[in-house]
Amino acid sequence: MPLGPQPDALAAHGQFAVNALDAGSLLTAFGALGVAVVLFAETGLLVGFFLPGDSLLFTAGLLCVPGGTGVHLSLWQVLLAAVGGALSGAQVGYWIGRRGGRVILARSRSRPLHEGAERAEALLARYGHAKAIVLARFVPVVRTVLNPLAGALDVPAGVFLRWQVVGGLVWSVGLVLAGYALGSSLPHVDRYLLPLVALIVLVSLLPLAREVLRSRRARRDRGVAEGEVP
Repeated sequence: MPLGPQPDALAAHGQFAVNALDAGSLLTAFGALGVAVVLFAETGLLVGFFLPGDSLLFTAGLLCVPGGTGVHLSLWQVLLAAVGGALSGAQVGYWIGRRGGRVILARSRSRPLHEGAERAEALLARYGHAKAIVLARFVPVVRTVLNPLAGALDVPAGVFLRWQVVGGLVWSVGLVLAGYALGSSLPHVDRYLLPLVALIVLVSLLPLAREVLRSRRARRDRGVAEGEVP
């Protein structure tokens, strides 16, 4: 069975009109192979922080349900692609961090990337290596930056490998199966793909918004405390 969608499906959806920010477009064009490539880039390469990992996994799970009107993917191929891309990407990101992650971040002018690095460092300091590595998988941008940051901060290789595998499996397999379960329980759920993807994106941004609000509150409290000192 081929990893990508069938040629007639590509023709029907516009084979060459691929939007890298749209999960449906990526899956229509590249199928399960697209899942592996996108997750590898998002979790292993700093330039992939803008890619739609959460919505891609959930949408891929939906498209694995038989009987849909659009592209149909194989569940086992999507799961293998998701796990392979997520785990290998994280390891490459860690290796990049060991080789010079701080320098790469310093040269970048991307504000979201630098903000993600600050939040990733705060996660490591607050929760410790194991919990931070797992939690980062569920926070957009942070999951891109934490892997090289862990390498740059000399997180032990064995500790990183162990917990990135745990987090990667829970994140990738969990979202794919969640999409598949929803698609299996609701008939013709693919008709509501766009609002469902929008909801997944919104939910995935909630931890990020919470961390931003917490950070602003902490800075405000520090400012008030400093103002009270004569």
